[in-house]
Amino acid sequence: MPITIMGDKEFESIPTINTKVLRINLNENIYGTFSEIGAGQETVRNFFRAGGASGTIAKTMSAYDKNFSDAIYGAEDDKRYVTEARLKRMLSHEMNLIEERIDRKKHPNKLFFSFANTVATIDFAKKYKGHGWVGIRYQVTPEEDYNEIILHVRFHENDARLQQNTLGTLGVNLIHGAYYKYDSPKKLLRYLYDHIDKEQIEIDTINFSGPRFKEVDNRLMSLQLVKNGMTKAVMFAPDGNNVLPAKVLYRKNVLALRGSFRPVTKVNMDIYKNSMELFLAEKRVKKENTMCIFEITLSNLRSEGEIDEKDFMDRAKLLCSLGHTVMISNFQEYYKLVEYFSRYTKQRMGLAMGVSNLVDIFDEKYYRHLSGGILEAFGKLFFKDLKVYLYPWKDEKTDEITNSDNLKVHPRMKELYKFFKYNGKVVDIKDYDPSIMDIYSREALQMIANDTEGWEEMLPENTASLVREQHLFGFKPKEKKQEA
Repeated sequence: MPITIMGDKEFESIPTINTKVLRINLNENIYGTFSEIGAGQETVRNFFRAGGASGTIAKTMSAYDKNFSDAIYGAEDDKRYVTEARLKRMLSHEMNLIEERIDRKKHPNKLFFSFANTVATIDFAKKYKGHGWVGIRYQVTPEEDYNEIILHVRFHENDARLQQNTLGTLGVNLIHGAYYKYDSPKKLLRYLYDHIDKEQIEIDTINFSGPRFKEVDNRLMSLQLVKNGMTKAVMFAPDGNNVLPAKVLYRKNVLALRGSFRPVTKVNMDIYKNSMELFLAEKRVKKENTMCIFEITLSNLRSEGEIDEKDFMDRAKLLCSLGHTVMISNFQEYYKLVEYFSRYTKQRMGLAMGVSNLVDIFDEKYYRHLSGGILEAFGKLFFKDLKVYLYPWKDEKTDEITNSDNLKVHPRMKELYKFFKYNGKVVDIKDYDPSIMDIYSREALQMIANDTEGWEEMLPENTASLVREQHLFGFKPKEKKQEA
């Protein structure tokens, strides 16, 4: 037994990078290739340095020259090299070579893997920090199909050598986690940052596939990235797979709708439909080059304490069933959301919201941490010719309709509000459906949980059946009374 001293505390011992590598190198069955493009061969370097690599590494290569790369892996249609498509080509090509060249009959216990990355590190002028795709395709038992983990990273360090070292550490963490933490994907995610500070690198997209991950919902893995502070925002497509925000937003006009969507109601869809019509009517905005994002903030998911993952998945399933792209972010203030979009697109932007959200934007308390206060926030919010599409609010007691003409902000903000209002930054949604204005998500949620008659009419078409079939939002059908 190990010696303990009075006063010792329990703590989690993180294996060193060398220890992780040795564990893999000393396994006589784990065997595969490394192909790394764009930042040196930093991952495989760790395996060579640790010793015992001859039984693990079948081949290592780095096709830096574009012509050589195209000759080996084929040319991409978009002529780009740091892409998910390129990474998958690399993984497939190298895995096929292993299967062709290593006789299964002679090596029945071999667990093949192919590790690859294609990255671009910081440029000489230090204006572009760099990013890349990293992935592994591998087996846990010889007879099973391949599993795959693919992720996208963004570098935050200001030195190419530091970025290379960080990438090498991340690669080791990924390979070790793939083999020894595949049964717990959430832990695997956290262990990717072993010996790496979150300020060094950002993981903004990850997807798991294969027999070992058949129960994994990649939307839930997206949530973990934001929850663990690995990135500020993630996106997933209607098919449920995580997508790279930069790819979705690149050179797109962006319309964003923030809400709880708990559940998504007819009001949400009325806001979407009308705001999109107004947005498409703007100059230089074309449908084929426009993206609508349904955004849920992390603070909204935590509104009732800890994040309820089932509740999150219920919202995601409904929104995806309607064909929408969903974004989970850690941006409480709207100007941070706009800043984020501005990283990837210079086109027009719009925000669709209700009256209460617009009133909150003009509340100074949200900007006390800024040296320029609310003026600094508004400079960041509206500098891109952004417009707010405002959905009216109806008072349940008086039936009075509140829109941009009669909403009330704090007296100190009145003149500032008038400035944006009269300069066309706030646009009223006028073609709204008055018959649904008394629908509120919180009431729909309660009615669904109790199976109170009428909740189906509060939701968009074809979503009520999904709620019933999959028992979303705590739905439990009432037991039918037996006739006497």
